[in-house]
Amino acid sequence: MILLDTTVLVYAVGAEHPLADPCRQIVTGIADGDLEATTTPEVIQELAHVRARRRGRSDAVEIASAFAVLLRPLVTVGSADLERGLQLFREHEALGAFDSVLAAVARDRGMTLVSADAAFAKVPDLVVASPAAIASGLGGDRPPRGSAAGA
Repeated sequence: MILLDTTVLVYAVGAEHPLADPCRQIVTGIADGDLEATTTPEVIQELAHVRARRRGRSDAVEIASAFAVLLRPLVTVGSADLERGLQLFREHEALGAFDSVLAAVARDRGMTLVSADAAFAKVPDLVVASPAAIASGLGGDRPPRGSAAGA
């Protein structure tokens, strides 16, 4: 199972960017049932926040709601995740508090975190994959559902 960071969702629905196509391929792979992925309510919230600044609240709610449905069931972040995330935040200057908690969630649940943010690579025992790595596994011979291709 893969856990998507906000960067993947933002690039998937955003303006043209070198990461837009790989992120869109990931979303298509999930929608087609070729890739099993989820995220957290906090990632959906962050997407809505970023999107609303650029496109307005109605658009942000529509996009965020669609991702919440596509990626369900969402992973619930609990107090133990917060504690472990805050410890990562203390230990890794390159990670913000939000990203530290997301890293703890992925690591502790044995998930591959897919993100365009290279700072995650410094977290010990966290399996991280770039959007390009995951998208490259979705070409031609697609991996079976649940596979984290390129991870």
